[in-house]
Amino acid sequence: MRAAVIGTGGWGTAISLLLAEGGHDVTFWSRTTERATEIAASRENPTYLPGIHIPESIKVTGNDADLANHDLYIFAVPSHVVREIATRLAPHLRSDTALYISASKGVERKTLMRMTEVLSDVLQVPAERTLSFSGPSHAEEVARKIPTVVVAAGADSHAAEIVQKAFTLPYFRVYRTDDVIGVELGAALKNVIAICAGILDGEGYGDNTIAALVTRGIAEIRRLGVALGADGETFAGVAGLGDLVVTCLSKHSRNRRLGVEIGKGRSLEEILKDMKMVAEGVTTTESAKALAAKHGIEMPIIEETYRILFEGKDHRAATQDLMQRAVKDERW
Repeated sequence: MRAAVIGTGGWGTAISLLLAEGGHDVTFWSRTTERATEIAASRENPTYLPGIHIPESIKVTGNDADLANHDLYIFAVPSHVVREIATRLAPHLRSDTALYISASKGVERKTLMRMTEVLSDVLQVPAERTLSFSGPSHAEEVARKIPTVVVAAGADSHAAEIVQKAFTLPYFRVYRTDDVIGVELGAALKNVIAICAGILDGEGYGDNTIAALVTRGIAEIRRLGVALGADGETFAGVAGLGDLVVTCLSKHSRNRRLGVEIGKGRSLEEILKDMKMVAEGVTTTESAKALAAKHGIEMPIIEETYRILFEGKDHRAATQDLMQRAVKDERW
């Protein structure tokens, strides 16, 4: 198949490597010709995935026109620029047969749309041809062929199967599901919980506290997901609990890393200035709070995270307020 990977971050690089190893014709697109030229010349992405060779079979380009006539379009850009990038590339991407895959994790802040909804809206393609691709899959490990499991979510089972087969390799296993809502919300909201996990670590709390956060965090995510039409069981799968666990605990998690710095007393503004990569959980916190309010869903962890990030609440006070909420039956 002809596959175009849009976005030259770490995840976009890893996806390009997967598809090339699977024997597909891969075009790897950068939003700037300067960056494309740098990667094409060095056959490496030194900023986001240093030390990983990019084979000559992968065409690296900054030319929008090179994206025409592909079978798969994989968006691997930060969620807050998906609409902008899709709008720019739309004249070259529109096709009656192509599949459009979101590997971005977030909820658009102004519209509260999921990423597949944004793609469908901008590119004017039916929802059946927009899919989500998610799971516990840090690029640093995928690029080094460390065994990884993800899920392809699409309303059309045939389209999901095409994506599943396109990506499956001996070290990269792909499941499929029709629950696009559940997969996308799990992928987006776990980043918020990961910021909290980092804050707790930065504060010096232990494993008990992190385990409580992960458990109650997935309960909050599930509550919102079910209210929006997701299958509750999805949140026990790789795009739910699996992605949440790895993002909360991994050394590769930039959302967790941001939280650690907050827990140590640094300001959000200061931390963001020092980060090369985007911590999706910051903007997703705003979207999650808005979604919870819109649908009347109680999400105390999300609420406290918002107060820490955007209202200046002391993180230790937020932790204590969560611990001292009225006791009740455990509800999953």
